[in-house]
Amino acid sequence: MNILMVEDNESVSEMMEMFFLNEGWEATFKYDGTTGLAAFLEDPEKWDMITLDLNLPGLDGMSVARKIREVSKTVPLIMLTARDSESDQVLGLEIGADDYVTKPFSPLTLIARMKALHRRAEQVEQVVEQSEPGEFDVETAHFKISLKTREAFLNNQLIDGLTPKEFDLLLTLAKKPKQVFSREQLLELVWDYQYFGDERTVDAHIKKLRQKIEKVGPQVIQTVWGVGYKFDDSEAGA
Repeated sequence: MNILMVEDNESVSEMMEMFFLNEGWEATFKYDGTTGLAAFLEDPEKWDMITLDLNLPGLDGMSVARKIREVSKTVPLIMLTARDSESDQVLGLEIGADDYVTKPFSPLTLIARMKALHRRAEQVEQVVEQSEPGEFDVETAHFKISLKTREAFLNNQLIDGLTPKEFDLLLTLAKKPKQVFSREQLLELVWDYQYFGDERTVDAHIKKLRQKIEKVGPQVIQTVWGVGYKFDDSEAGA
């Protein structure tokens, strides 16, 4: 992988550089938001993964993340935060970060998260390449979704502005209507986290996904209290 790490703590960058080299990954390090964003914008297609500190001099991490998502909806993005504040983490996910890691963190944990996101991105790319033009991967009387175009429609209206993880989450649920998925199952299926992961990640994405669905029609993601979530569009045409 080719990594862009935007991190103002040089000791953290130096530590991670050793781990990246051990994985055979190339890494570029920037120490403030302004130069980090400039490095991304210079060649957006270059990067396989971005890690972005929340508290940066110059442009803060949230601002940089917004700018990155304006250019690329798909580049895997992990936010690093020294604050264990749920509001910060949820805001980062709402902006379009695929995941967050709270400082202080284990380098092995960050490496594992990065590998999981990269695997997931590669799997999505392979499926898209194999899809036929105009083919919908899920299609019901009220709902349809295409991996090729990364678009979802409810009652023929586009569900606009889906982030990569929101799209993947909706696809996972919609492929098995009425099946209840626990948060742990969704972390494994959508984020590829088998042994670790914060369930708030799932809840934050569900919240934003529901808001975007409700702009075009009835809610099709339902909470099964004490268990998890399910997709059910049977009442969407009512």
